[in-house]
Amino acid sequence: MNLCPSPTKYVPPQARGAGERMDDKKREELLRLKKTVNGLVNRLSEPNMASISGQLDELYMANSRKDMNETLTDVLMNACVAATAMPARLMMEHVLLVSILHHTVGIEVGAHFLEAVVKKFDELYKSEAEGKECENLFILIAHLYNFHVVHSLLIFDILKKLVGTFTEKDIELILLLLKNVGFSLRKDDASALKELISEAQNKASAVGKKFQDQSRVRFMLETMLALKNNDMRKIPGYDPEPVEKLRKLQRPLVHNSGSGRETQLRVSLDSLLNADQVGRWWIVGSSWSGAPMIDNANNKTQQQLPVGKVSSKILELARKQRMNTDIRKNIFCVLMTSEDFLDAFEKLLKLGLKDEQEREIVHVLLDCCLQEKTYNPFYAYLAAKFCEYDRRFQMTFQFSFWDKFRDLGNLSPTAFSNLVCLLVHVLKTKSLSISVLKVIEFSELDKPKVRFLRQVLSMLLIKTDSEELSNIFGRLSDNPKLGMLREGLKLFLSHFLLKNVQARTTAEEASLLKDRVEFVSRTLQAKESRLKL
Repeated sequence: MNLCPSPTKYVPPQARGAGERMDDKKREELLRLKKTVNGLVNRLSEPNMASISGQLDELYMANSRKDMNETLTDVLMNACVAATAMPARLMMEHVLLVSILHHTVGIEVGAHFLEAVVKKFDELYKSEAEGKECENLFILIAHLYNFHVVHSLLIFDILKKLVGTFTEKDIELILLLLKNVGFSLRKDDASALKELISEAQNKASAVGKKFQDQSRVRFMLETMLALKNNDMRKIPGYDPEPVEKLRKLQRPLVHNSGSGRETQLRVSLDSLLNADQVGRWWIVGSSWSGAPMIDNANNKTQQQLPVGKVSSKILELARKQRMNTDIRKNIFCVLMTSEDFLDAFEKLLKLGLKDEQEREIVHVLLDCCLQEKTYNPFYAYLAAKFCEYDRRFQMTFQFSFWDKFRDLGNLSPTAFSNLVCLLVHVLKTKSLSISVLKVIEFSELDKPKVRFLRQVLSMLLIKTDSEELSNIFGRLSDNPKLGMLREGLKLFLSHFLLKNVQARTTAEEASLLKDRVEFVSRTLQAKESRLKL
């Protein structure tokens, strides 16, 4: 009989219980954060909306986005979802706050709140709860649409589901939603609303007679008819003024934050309810445990790590990846333990690196991207964010890419493929100019360079629309010194790219590629002719 237990790693006495102490510390921090957020939300009103949203914006900068999203959602749900009907004004102001932060901080704020609200609504709807929680949650969803957090696609999905089941409770909810957003739905997608009305009429004639209270069904159909005819007077209690007044308040507060990007979440009901299974594709760069950066075991460890502390597994991984200085090690640990690319971006900036130290961010990011077993877009979005942040990062990325171009023959097939995907992303997003290819001597191309250029240009041409391609390749005309690159690209596109294209791709892709090559060649030719004139 073996009396000796299986060997385990010795933990010094002073280190025992450190995990529990860290958990307690984290719990205290979260309680303190919740108290602060609760205090701000309790004071929320129309006159101090700018001040409160500004203070919450600062809290987002000072804390983990995950902690802030969870805390804010929790506080707002407690304030807005009760067993009694909540005041309409209170609901609007709270959703307006979410909308402002959705634009100023990032779309993951609105996405997190929306997902929590929809999931809670689905849970209460299925349990047939007696109170007014379901209605309150429904009004929150309506105002998330009113204040441009979510697209009409979700609202139509919910309405179709309610029309499909068509109980008395469903009719109440349909009326509630149409009263709050009906005319906006008509403006956004009149044909979809028309289809929904037709479906509701068919359902009412088929099953409506079973209801004891026929008046509610008639009232719903009259309301739908009033919407169809754009007749606001026939909807009792309809008053668009409070929403319009708050929208006017919203405009100056979000005016400079969006930079013209699309902030409305175009997400379906099924996608929200199954987010844990299918991933949150509607949030660019969101983390998902279904496709972790290292593996599931490591990922779970990372999620529990407090800021500033990393596990021995991550440090061992850093050593294996030859992160041989403290700076490189710190950057690597931030990359491996961040929740998403925005979290990584903020944490890397907080390291306060200067000059040569700062350039290490680019070198480590590129090394990590190339060493992943399969391409991970996380690095591409982070690279694009740094290029957008400051031109000095653009220059460092350009020099780093040039180093890799010289070493293409020594890259493994996986690293080669990852480099192609990364370069295509930064060119497609215009984070770097196509002039990054100017160091390649088109007159002296070896096999690795031909293969690399063929993959980069094929992917760029197929995955980018004509207007974007015109902008990307049109940038070459701005500098007369890039004449050699223009000639080299034209030659490569016509001779190398289309050679044996049928054997490498499908007939459809080959045809698209041929069209795009002709389009880009014309763009380069037109720009060149204009320069000569």
